[in-house]
Amino acid sequence: MQTVEAELCFPQLPNSSCKKTMHHPYVSLIIYFTLSSISLLTVFLNLLVIISICHFRKLHSPTNILLLSLAVSDCMVGFLILFQIVLIDGCWYLGDIMCAIYVILDYIITTSSIGTMVLISVDRYVAICYPLYYPSRVTIERARICVSLFWMCSIMYHCVLLRDNLQHPGRYNSCSGECQVFVDYIGGVFDLLSSFICPVTVIIILYVRVFVVVLSQAQAMKSQVAAVSIQGSVTVTAKKSEIKAAIILGIVVVVFLVCTCPYFCVSLISEDDAVSASSVTFLMFYFNSTLNPLIYALFYPWFRKSLKLILTMQILRPGSRDSIIV
Repeated sequence: MQTVEAELCFPQLPNSSCKKTMHHPYVSLIIYFTLSSISLLTVFLNLLVIISICHFRKLHSPTNILLLSLAVSDCMVGFLILFQIVLIDGCWYLGDIMCAIYVILDYIITTSSIGTMVLISVDRYVAICYPLYYPSRVTIERARICVSLFWMCSIMYHCVLLRDNLQHPGRYNSCSGECQVFVDYIGGVFDLLSSFICPVTVIIILYVRVFVVVLSQAQAMKSQVAAVSIQGSVTVTAKKSEIKAAIILGIVVVVFLVCTCPYFCVSLISEDDAVSASSVTFLMFYFNSTLNPLIYALFYPWFRKSLKLILTMQILRPGSRDSIIV
């Protein structure tokens, strides 16, 4: 009898309680440590990006506004991982209402993170392929409007998609201690298209276009090597910056696909409605939010400079907002 009760989420409800997912003690310890480390590292790294861009005026640019949006969503992903720690043994102890709130936040934040990555790819595409039009077409105000509209649309879309879960919390749970998500077939297909297939397609198309442009520019650079002049050296510098941007975007595409494709594929073919918090695909999916600040920020010198000022508390000095970062 004790063995049966030990496997229940709520032993006081033997007839309606869900059963726990039993792990070896060492396995549970490893899972707890891994998820906790990913959560803390994700929050810490993205907070550094948020503080840097918000504090220093020199970093207020259209591209950095998009990076700020990405850092905010990824930082919130780090907090969401803490809720997944509760689900390691397959039991949800926080109630049906909190389950509904967690589910919709998970959908909104994850989609916003992926969508902001698309916006950043568009920004880099315009900057590299149409550099003469970039300053007039892409402004800080327009970047803020795009980010705000995207977040509002994401919130409204997922409130509609998950309306049954919000209106009737716990309605689709088969037992006590379960946090079940219900999405109808049409909504699920549309969400898969809008949250994964379309963003991946857009990013790949933009990167291929950027790669083609960089190759053509590299060929042009080789043909102009003989005519070395001051104007030519400036052109070479511009081309090198574009190549660097293309390389960074390529890394983003590869890491994004490696981290997210297994999760969506397993979710698509799995009989369960959610992927287990202890699965490798789950860890890879959320670890992408940890890698984003490293890919988008650590490649740039301004982040290393701002990081030094933040960790040494020099940002508390008067006038630190106008420090020369770039």
